[in-house]
Amino acid sequence: MMDLANNPEPDEADEEVGAQEQQAEQLAYEREYEDDYSWEQLQEDDQGNLRGPDSAAERRARRTRTLNAAHAARVQRGLIRYLQVVVDLSRAAAATDMRPLRAAVMAGCLARFIRAFFDENPLSQLGLVAMREGTACVLSPLASSPEAHIARLKSSLDTGGDASLQNALDLAVGGLRSVPPYAQREVLILFAGLSSCDPGDIMASVQAARAARVQVSVVGLSAEVYVCREMTRVTGGRYGVALGESHLSDLVLEHAVPPPMAPGSSNYSLVKMGFPRREPQAPGAAVFTGPEAVLLSGGYTCPQCAARVAELPSQCHVCGLTLVSAPHLSRSYHHLFPAPVFVETGAEDEAKRCAGCGHDFASGDLTFQCPECRQTYCLDCDAYIHEVLHNCPTCELTCR
Repeated sequence: MMDLANNPEPDEADEEVGAQEQQAEQLAYEREYEDDYSWEQLQEDDQGNLRGPDSAAERRARRTRTLNAAHAARVQRGLIRYLQVVVDLSRAAAATDMRPLRAAVMAGCLARFIRAFFDENPLSQLGLVAMREGTACVLSPLASSPEAHIARLKSSLDTGGDASLQNALDLAVGGLRSVPPYAQREVLILFAGLSSCDPGDIMASVQAARAARVQVSVVGLSAEVYVCREMTRVTGGRYGVALGESHLSDLVLEHAVPPPMAPGSSNYSLVKMGFPRREPQAPGAAVFTGPEAVLLSGGYTCPQCAARVAELPSQCHVCGLTLVSAPHLSRSYHHLFPAPVFVETGAEDEAKRCAGCGHDFASGDLTFQCPECRQTYCLDCDAYIHEVLHNCPTCELTCR
């Protein structure tokens, strides 16, 4: 006979098994996200700023970025760019290897990129193209309003179907055919998948992009794809594959700085531009504005044909004149006259404090000296001068 006293009832056994399974699921959940508590590894420095655990590696990486930016600034670059950004919103963008989704991570990277792009290129324009369901569609046309692009991107993150590189490339290149001949024409593709569903020969589209002087660059989120490598090689673009979320952001932000101009890419030395007059915002001053003839107040009046446009920089929809403002033009000059590369001095420097922020130097701090004015700066000021200001402040004071 069975000893019922030593054997649990069936209901109790089921409850015990269910509790064990629930506990195992909780442990699996904890194991999946145990590396996400990165805030517990943050450290606070003497000034109260939060730093990562490996501050030396962070300083070395930041100095490397500053040096690369300073050396790259001495290459001739175009000031006026027309860039089409193609976003892969196929089913591959719904993968969860980047949390919460690849599409959300790409949208966050692109939002930062769009703001950085217009900060580095105030005279340029940008457009957004999406790939999904085997087709390509325009999310936002070429324009110079960063917040409008970001809002449109965040409202159109539905994913599905296959990606089509050929359709997206044809659509992006077609939108660049009408831009002025002196401008740089570029396409940046964020490709999340490993395959492309194309209606024809994609290399024919690549050759057409090359003939139209369009430079195509690709940032991949999976493995390297041969057709993407060939596309960038033929058109003179760049190709990179992201190893993680931070690496993806770095690869995308590298395209905010204007690329070097190809030899003989433009024979123009002077470009005709107009400086329009800003109109009042009074309700009674509303007129039909832009190519869509939207009734708006304010805006800018073209000095050549008196047409009204909504924003700057832009191209007059009536006479085709490039319309800019004086601040846009002056902000573009840092690509022509970059700040000099600072020399690392270290312990042999006799300076006691930073010439920029006034912070007292401590033992072991990285210090950098301007080769022209011989003033010494800390690491943060060195990065700020080369990445934001683009000129040495003490040199500017000396010139005045």
